[in-house]
Amino acid sequence: MRRSFLRTGLLLAALLGWGWTAGPLRAAERPNFVFILADDLGWKDLGCYGSAFYETPHLNALAAQGLRFTQAYATCCVCSPTRASILTGKYPARLHLTDFIPGRGDHPNQAMARPPIMNHLPLEEFTLAEALHEAGYQTAFFGKWHLGGAPYFPEHQGFDLNIGGCEKGAPPSYFSPYNITNLPDGPPGEYLTDRLTDEALKFLTQATNRPFLLYLSHYAVHNPQQAKPELVAKFRAKAAQLPAAAGPEFITDTGRQVRQIQNRPIYAAMVASLDESVGRVLDQLKALGLDRNTIVVFTSDNGGLATTEGTPTANVPLRMGKGWPYEGGVREPLLVKWPGVTRPGSVTDAQIIATDYYPTFLAMAGLPARPAQHLDGVSLVPVLQGGPPPARPLFWHYPQYSNQGGGPCGTIRRGDYKLIEWYEDMRVELYNTATDLGETHNLAAAEPDRAAALTRELHAWRQSVAAQMPTPNPNYRPPAPAK
Repeated sequence: MRRSFLRTGLLLAALLGWGWTAGPLRAAERPNFVFILADDLGWKDLGCYGSAFYETPHLNALAAQGLRFTQAYATCCVCSPTRASILTGKYPARLHLTDFIPGRGDHPNQAMARPPIMNHLPLEEFTLAEALHEAGYQTAFFGKWHLGGAPYFPEHQGFDLNIGGCEKGAPPSYFSPYNITNLPDGPPGEYLTDRLTDEALKFLTQATNRPFLLYLSHYAVHNPQQAKPELVAKFRAKAAQLPAAAGPEFITDTGRQVRQIQNRPIYAAMVASLDESVGRVLDQLKALGLDRNTIVVFTSDNGGLATTEGTPTANVPLRMGKGWPYEGGVREPLLVKWPGVTRPGSVTDAQIIATDYYPTFLAMAGLPARPAQHLDGVSLVPVLQGGPPPARPLFWHYPQYSNQGGGPCGTIRRGDYKLIEWYEDMRVELYNTATDLGETHNLAAAEPDRAAALTRELHAWRQSVAAQMPTPNPNYRPPAPAK
């Protein structure tokens, strides 16, 4: 503990007020990192983002202690591509890893065939974990990996320890026996979210005087929808007491039923266990005297599941959800606590994306940037200090059909405007997300010059990253005309 306080004192000596100056740090001065990644957690699924049904007191407290982002984005509307971007600082299109691994096969009712995707994170990529490990960090991974089979597991990508990381995109069961590689089964009935937290706490307790990266990648709240019975009972009773909704539970959008109300007890219980996990980690950091020198980041890998596969949550006021290019599919909660730098209870509308974590962590640690690696990310240190947001466009490329109903498309966000181009017919939709958060008013016809300029910029970006495009599906069978 004395060593921990020494590191804390040295780091705080480098902080001037709320400011921070980038530069080399000695190993003893470097901060620890706790990066907590949820799976399929929607932007509206936390109390601090406006949920009135789910209960997230520990995440709300984290937001009160640090900086809350209102416009943080995943790099894809499904999981594996975003996870690859976090570790590489590159857009999925550049990696040719644009769908969940192994991806959704082509169906005869789809007009286009998907391009081949990379089915693993290549070992040639020098990951964020490898960069920190090279600088003397202990690195540990817990939970969902979903970036390739055994030769590409976390222990081959810069992590000293891997608990639960394998090729699976979802747990066979949230209750032991889990049948997850690299995670021995626990006693019958043990809950997966709790077990991964136990393993993470064990790592914290055993951490030496070297700085560390703890990457806690929960399988929750991804399907299957399974939660602890006592929590399900609690939220079932809460749901029964909800006042009558002002609107329908579902609406039809783009031919899909989309949930509009958060009222599912099992999902709420899964969120509660996730929140409890965060609280336990924060408590352990404080108990070990590590909290003042540990940066904590919490986010998700794509939007909440709202259109298919059980529709367990609602992303309103955002449109649609996982598997779609609309805000509900890619806008994420993001909380960052950097002791001595982020102002407690602060909020920013800076537009950031998952490629930014790599250069940001390097800058926080006083390590040199690796621009040849994290080509598509920028350091968020100025934003974390309360400065201006980076001035750059954001891009998405999804040349597949999703399990949730979305189709092949590309997207650009520049300022308040967002353009989506659908690859089947190259039609475009244009939205002003500042005045139309729900993306209900397509401005493409009303602002043709803006739509054309953004389309050109999107095409130029696709060419610059060698994005793979879908092609006509040779097995396509158009639907029979309506009689």
